[in-house]
Parts: sequence; structure tokens; C-alpha cells
Amino acid sequence: MEKRNKARKGQEGLVLSNKMEKTVVIGVTQRVEHPLYKKYVRRTRKFLAHNEFPDCQIGDLVRIEESRPLSRRKRWVVKEVLRRSN
Repeated sequence: MEKRNKARKGQEGLVLSNKMEKTVVIGVTQRVEHPLYKKYVRRTRKFLAHNEFPDCQIGDLVRIEESRPLSRRKRWVVKEVLRRSN
């Protein structure tokens, strides 16, 4: 059997909290259409992501990638900071 390299899922979002050690809370916002009223609504999901080198500040735009379970709620890793907050 040969191993397949599956593409890992990635998301982009804003850092909402960096108060934990090596963990940040990322808010990923997406627009979805309401099924009845056909209006677009913003939905925000929160992900806990591992941040090995604590360089993320609140308001930074980051790219996160799926990984193995690191703790009870942490299944994502910060790959790169796309834009720094002011």
C-alpha cells in the first residue's frame, strides 16, 4: 500500500484572543444565504489553534491548517500571519 498525501484543510481568520500559552482563538467569518429570506448573513466560528512561537496579536489575520488533535478542543495550527494589526 502506498501512502497518499491528503490535502489538509485551511482557513483564514482573525485572532480574537491570545491569552493562553501557545494557543490562540481564531474567528473565521463566512457569508451564508438564509434559506427562507435569501439574505446573506455573516456566521463566525471560533477555532482554537496551536501557536508554537507566540507572535500573534489580537486583530492579526492568520492562516490556520488542520492537524491531529493536540488537546480536547485544539485541532488547528497557525501556519502564517498574513496581515498584522495596527
